[in-house]
Amino acid sequence: MSRGSNESELNLSGSFGQRSSVGSSVRRRSLSLSFKVDDDDIETENVSEAGDIGDRVLHSKRHSESGSIRLSIDNGLENGMVAPISEDNWAHDSSALNSRSPVSPLSEEIEDKEKTFELPPLLEYMSCLLYLAVFGILGVLTRYLLQKLFGPGVAGVTSDNYPLYLDLPSNMVGSFLMGWWGVVFKGDISRVSGHLAIGLTTGYLGSFTTFSGWNQKMLDLSVDGHWVFSFVGFLIGLFLAAYSIKLGVGTAKCFKSFLQRSNRSADLGSWRKMDSHSHHWAVMVALVVMLGLLWSVSGVQLKKEYNHDGSGAQLWLGCIVAPLGVWIRWFLARFNGRGLGKAGSLKWVPFGTLIANVSAACIMAALSTVKKAVHTKICETVSTGIQFGFLGCLSTVSTFIAEYNAMEESQKNWRAYVYALMTIAVSFGMGILIYSVPVWTRGYK
Repeated sequence: MSRGSNESELNLSGSFGQRSSVGSSVRRRSLSLSFKVDDDDIETENVSEAGDIGDRVLHSKRHSESGSIRLSIDNGLENGMVAPISEDNWAHDSSALNSRSPVSPLSEEIEDKEKTFELPPLLEYMSCLLYLAVFGILGVLTRYLLQKLFGPGVAGVTSDNYPLYLDLPSNMVGSFLMGWWGVVFKGDISRVSGHLAIGLTTGYLGSFTTFSGWNQKMLDLSVDGHWVFSFVGFLIGLFLAAYSIKLGVGTAKCFKSFLQRSNRSADLGSWRKMDSHSHHWAVMVALVVMLGLLWSVSGVQLKKEYNHDGSGAQLWLGCIVAPLGVWIRWFLARFNGRGLGKAGSLKWVPFGTLIANVSAACIMAALSTVKKAVHTKICETVSTGIQFGFLGCLSTVSTFIAEYNAMEESQKNWRAYVYALMTIAVSFGMGILIYSVPVWTRGYK
């Protein structure tokens, strides 16, 4: 009797074990399948967020997901692509999460919460706007200096009359620095100050580079009948910017590896984080003073240059209106990775950056048409100043090329070429309708 009962128990346990094994196998397969789907979704969303996500970054800081997901995204960006999260990492994180008491937090958690400092939402938003404004103006000034340095007056490398357009050096240098500040060292900079990272990448590099100026120079060449020059100019501009960010990422990784081998990597971690009201208020006051000085100097120089018929008036007007372009671009960047409609289709397309670049290119083409039609001093100064400052900062190559690079390094690299073709074709096509057609039909000179 006992033997029969033992056999029945063994059979029961064996059948239960088989069912449990089958069930666990099914669960593992379904879990693996779900993670594959999630990995595709994560990669699709984050390739379009590789450059910028606008003011959503402030919200994500307060409502961030698990540290493993954030770490995976940061590491993926540093490597030029978004790495999916493995099942083992998920299991490890979930077990670690379950090991913590759901009732009373650990002392380490309490200490971490005490150390975490957050600004009030309004103050944090104002701080970001100040960073963007100051660094945006500095980006405009740097772009102007490179135009003069490599232009016909000094080095003679760039010109308005052939594919090596005036803004090519700034687009190359800005893309190179994007590999340093916007990819490899962005995490280190963000640990010191997330607002500083926004100021450097979105503010400075986004304004240092310009897509609308690039597009307009190609339109000018096409209007004069140099269609081959226009085509070659787009190819050269895209290739050199794409290679520049790859070179930037590669050299930055080498430098970071050198720091790690020489035991100097701790120097990056020892940078003091701004984690108190006094630090933030001191920085905000300094930024307000800097912005006031930049605007004051720009206003004085604008009046002086305009009265003396100097071409510098266009630069100083551009510095005054530059922050508005940076702010709008930063706001539009919130649409990157969101897709279209409630279903969120085409999440891989950075619609925020696309809208900023295309709209800036269209407005610049319209102002160029106005300058062709109205030959007055004030029209030339105002139109060129808005083009150089406001529209130059509204559009960007550094963010565009960071997104392009992330797509090219992803599993579906064809998206990079579609995205680049979409941006260039729409901007150039709209420019032909807005600028080239009126010039041809009305005979503007």
